[in-house]
Amino acid sequence: MNKDNQTYHQQTYINHTLRLREMLRTLPPFAKDYFRSIEPHTSSKTRISYAYDIRVFFNFLLSENPAFRNKTMNDFTLEDLDRLTALDIEEYMEYLKVYRQEENGRIVTNTEKGLSRKMSSLRSFYAYYFKKQMIKTNPTVMVDMPKLHEKAIIRLEPDEVASMLDLIEKGGDKLKGQALAYYKKTKQRDLAIATLLLGTGLRVSECVGLDLGDVDFKNNSVKVVRKGGNEMIVYFGEEVEKALTDYIEGDRKKIEPLKGHENALFYSLQRRRIGVQAIENMIKKYAIQIAPNKHITPHKLRSTYGTTLYKETGDIYLVADVLGHKDVNTTRKHYAAIDENRRRQAAGVVQLREKE
Repeated sequence: MNKDNQTYHQQTYINHTLRLREMLRTLPPFAKDYFRSIEPHTSSKTRISYAYDIRVFFNFLLSENPAFRNKTMNDFTLEDLDRLTALDIEEYMEYLKVYRQEENGRIVTNTEKGLSRKMSSLRSFYAYYFKKQMIKTNPTVMVDMPKLHEKAIIRLEPDEVASMLDLIEKGGDKLKGQALAYYKKTKQRDLAIATLLLGTGLRVSECVGLDLGDVDFKNNSVKVVRKGGNEMIVYFGEEVEKALTDYIEGDRKKIEPLKGHENALFYSLQRRRIGVQAIENMIKKYAIQIAPNKHITPHKLRSTYGTTLYKETGDIYLVADVLGHKDVNTTRKHYAAIDENRRRQAAGVVQLREKE
């Protein structure tokens, strides 16, 4: 297939596949079997994350475990996996909290979530060889997984949502010079992206991957590729329709995209398909002005949408379906908690001293 005719998702898959092959060259030779086995049921991005995690594990053995000090990455064998004990795995967990990257010397710290992900990767890695009877022991199952403490969902309140959209739409009133010129160039695009994220709950990666042809104004919907590669039709309301129409019929028509980017819905100022980092920076720029005490990311806009949809409908299955969650329990955990308004009411019920 000609590169110019490839979709964003096809090109992303190719780029990830080539990157994974490069990473596999930095792992023990037998690791290829494991990554080949998980290919049918994981995304290319997930496999890259697993490869990174597994490489951290073997680098730990090379640098911290005396039994492997004189080895290189290519020297590792399956027999070496069998030699490790639960104590070795516990030492690795401790190491993961703070360690120095081999390639650039950068200090890395892991939160509960990061620690859990890396341990899950190692468990999966070990489980494959144990299941295939290529090793006799699996010490990872003898070590307790890190405990994940639940965190409060950070989201925008309805008035903050309105303030953010108003800021994007009218924020140029206080700007001058180059800042004003930049604002005018990006206003319609930024408003369309923010409105779309807040009005549909799309993931930022799904937004980035949208082509112009994925927008259907006849049915007020967009066709998105979900995590795992499944396609889904997501519907939007009148506010999203207006923001998208204004952008598509306005600033987007003025853009002469670079070759290979002609189909993209949203562009950077470099006339390329906009990237995930650019959207994250844009949302942060506006959000910090209207909610300075909240760390708002595109994913928090997704949480905002999910919470609002649940409050309005009370239908957790609908929320799970629209957000593309495979497991409704994931949705229930995040959005079916005690309503915050009830918590606020509780604050005024208990009287500590009689009013004078």
